[in-house]
Amino acid sequence: MWAGATTLRRLKTRFRRNTMTNMIIIVLALTLILFITSLFSHTSYEYNNSPEASSLKRQSVIDQPPRFRMRIPVNRTANSNSNNNNNIESSNESQIDDPELARASSAATFRDGILGNYETLIDTSLSRPGDNGSKFDIDSIEGIDKQKVEDLKREYGMNMVASGYIPMDRVVPDIRHPECKYWHYPERLPTTSVVIVFHNEGLTTLVRTAHSVLLKSARKLIKEVILLDDCSDKVNLKGDLENYIKEHFGGKVRLIRNTERQGLIRSRTRGAESSTGDVVVFLDAHCEVNQDWLPPLLAPIANNRKTLTVPIIDGIDSNNFEYKPVYSKNDEHFRGIWEWGMLYKEIGLDMKEHLKTHRVSEPYDSPTHAGGLFAIDRQFFAELGYYDPGLLIWGGENFELSFKVWQCGGRLQWVPCSRVGHIYRPFMPYSFGSMANQRKGPLVLTNYKRVIEVWFDEMYKEYFYTREPLARFYDPGDITKQLELKKSLGCKSFDWFMNNVASDVFRDFPRLPANLEWGEVRHKETDKCLDTRGSQPPQNVVLSPCHSFGGNQLFRLNEAGQLSVGERCLDATKAKMSLIYCKLGHVEGPWRKKGNQLMHKSKNLCLTYINDRVRLDTCNNEPNQQWIWKKIRPNVYDE
Repeated sequence: MWAGATTLRRLKTRFRRNTMTNMIIIVLALTLILFITSLFSHTSYEYNNSPEASSLKRQSVIDQPPRFRMRIPVNRTANSNSNNNNNIESSNESQIDDPELARASSAATFRDGILGNYETLIDTSLSRPGDNGSKFDIDSIEGIDKQKVEDLKREYGMNMVASGYIPMDRVVPDIRHPECKYWHYPERLPTTSVVIVFHNEGLTTLVRTAHSVLLKSARKLIKEVILLDDCSDKVNLKGDLENYIKEHFGGKVRLIRNTERQGLIRSRTRGAESSTGDVVVFLDAHCEVNQDWLPPLLAPIANNRKTLTVPIIDGIDSNNFEYKPVYSKNDEHFRGIWEWGMLYKEIGLDMKEHLKTHRVSEPYDSPTHAGGLFAIDRQFFAELGYYDPGLLIWGGENFELSFKVWQCGGRLQWVPCSRVGHIYRPFMPYSFGSMANQRKGPLVLTNYKRVIEVWFDEMYKEYFYTREPLARFYDPGDITKQLELKKSLGCKSFDWFMNNVASDVFRDFPRLPANLEWGEVRHKETDKCLDTRGSQPPQNVVLSPCHSFGGNQLFRLNEAGQLSVGERCLDATKAKMSLIYCKLGHVEGPWRKKGNQLMHKSKNLCLTYINDRVRLDTCNNEPNQQWIWKKIRPNVYDE
């Protein structure tokens, strides 16, 4: 009996032990599952592949700008009413002196369902003129002086009367990708100097840009806003602007004035040299930043100071100031590239680039950018020599800096969660002034040549000169110092850049065949030249008096049969000869030069001038089918 009782007790003890063991195993398994689940619900991007965890352990309230106190604490979920704000960081803790500590805390982390630590809440109930990015109808104002409206449009390139009715602190729509709300950025990010260069800008659009930056940025991140006046002569940009800055910006905005016109490029360099923040952000003078635009720009730079970051640019209508996206879908990304005449273009991400990121809202690499809006580490910018001082006024600086960044050890990234609205003016409302006379030849094209001669390899230079034959004759100035800088920095070749960064350029813009002929195309019978008259496709090509300046009369016929002017190609029927955009990814065409005739190969017809029209007709030896090519030499040399 006792033996049976003892056995029973042993069985019960063993059962209890087995039960406890099983419970422990179950608890451990559940813990492991929860841990793995948490890993999959958190995504982080780091740019140096550093193994350190992101610094998101402490909960804090991000410093609030004085008139925009709608920030939420770290780790506050969308459904939580808790107020975890026990540890508030002061603004003097925002800079990290230890580089290793900075790198360890520089990862941005995605936490699904948990609002980001810099995320703000916006009052969308406001219904003032232009709020929520709505269009403002100037015609709704009774007694408006319509003549004044039109006069100011011509003067500024935008509707300054409408701008005067829209609040300086208007609310713009949050059109970011939904994922952007759940990115958590390092609590300690670099301080920022925002540099805004202007020349004869409208006062209200200028100060609205500054207000937008200060109201929609964490105060501790903004070291200063620098308004750099490139020798404006508008009266209200003198005393009125100075008084406004004193009264409204609390010492955060500095005004610097050029005593003579320097142009955008050199003025931006001066702004960077005068700045004191860790990072310099450049904005145009007619922008409005969007929801939590700054931390996404700064985080990649905090992780790798040799990263140049670019926001996604939205459009602001120049007439009614409606704020809306330029791109139809916020999950469809593009990269900045160029065609071989150095016109800026954009191309969709291919699968190779898509696979480099885990989420659609992550920053991604781009060969170049449009040039107006970007962020760069101030010290890195200085190491690169800032902008090339030999580039005049405007044009080509975006390519120069992009090539320099990539080839000299840096990287350039577009940041989907940083969005900035920009007013696209239909025309440039001011001239380059006397600066345009400092260099002979077209200023922008000469800037391009300077960039090409410094950063392109010989093979790639030929593509540029094939596309722009007259550029061979222009003097880009002394580039000795730029070549020495390139050598001292140990920069990679342009071929490396094309193969490793910008290979998708060839997808839309293949290598160019050599030109068989280029120059003006003179009609033998009338002694007039083929001319596009500057018209946009699809428009007819006509005959006009020859002027030997190139431009609308500079045609190219390449070895593959493409007949083109600039980036436009010529297509012909029996009724007319039309200007169309060259087909992307193609450099071939239907044309063949046969003596002085231009034959359309597939139609077996020849270019003819008949009945005051350029068209195709049956080939013959009549004078109206005779075309004489003549190379043009620009008058850019001293007698």
